Amino acid sequence: MSDAFDQLIPDAQDFCRRLADNNTRDWYQDHKDEYTTRLKRPAELLLDTLRPRLAALTGGPARTKLFRINRDLRFAKGQPPYKDYLHMLWYAPDDGLAPLGWFLGIEKTRVRVGAGYMSLEGAALTRWREVMGGDAGAEIAAGIEAELASGAEMREPALKRVPSPYGQDHPRGAFLRRKGMAVFRDIPAPETDLPGAVMAEFEGLWPIFGPLHAALNRL
Repeated sequence: MSDAFDQLIPDAQDFCRRLADNNTRDWYQDHKDEYTTRLKRPAELLLDTLRPRLAALTGGPARTKLFRINRDLRFAKGQPPYKDYLHMLWYAPDDGLAPLGWFLGIEKTRVRVGAGYMSLEGAALTRWREVMGGDAGAEIAAGIEAELASGAEMREPALKRVPSPYGQDHPRGAFLRRKGMAVFRDIPAPETDLPGAVMAEFEGLWPIFGPLHAALNRL
C-alpha cells in the first residue's frame, strides 16, 4: 500500500512550483486533470489510510479534511486564485469540547507535520485557560516546550496580555495568551512508506496532546 504514495511528495512539489509560476485560472484549468490524478486522489487515499490508525491511537472517532486548492478570494483580496501547497488534516479524537487536529502539509520546498487545536473558542477556550492556569498545565507546558527545544514551532499568541483572572506574571502566561495550541515541524521527505513516516511523527506527539485532550474534556 505504501508504494502508492511514493510519488505523492515529488509530484505535489513539482505541481505546486509550476502553479506558483503560473497562478491563473487558464493554467489551472489546463492542468486540472493532473492535479486530480497526481495530488488530490492520492491525498484522499492517504487521509483514508491513516484515519483508522489515528482513531486507534487516540481511542476516539476520526474524520478527515483535504483543503481545497481554490482560494476564497472574498477573504483574500489581492491573492492568487489557487494555493500553491497541498494541506490535509485529520481530526482524532473528533469529539469533546474541541477536535484534536493532525496536520500534513506538502509545500514547494518542504514537508510539514503538526498537531493540536487550530482554534479554541467558547467553552473550549475557557477550559484551556483553566487547565493551563492550574497544576496540570505545568506538565503539559513542559512537554510542549520540549518539542520546541527539539525544533518544533508555534504561531504567535493571539493576545498581547494574559487574560483575567490570571496575573500578568503567571508562569504560563505565554500559553494563556493563546486561542489555539498547535505545534509544527518540518520533516525530511520520506522516499518510501509515507503513511508510516507521518504516523510515526503523530505517535511522537500523542504523549503531549493525549493528556491535553483528556484534561480539556475532564469537566
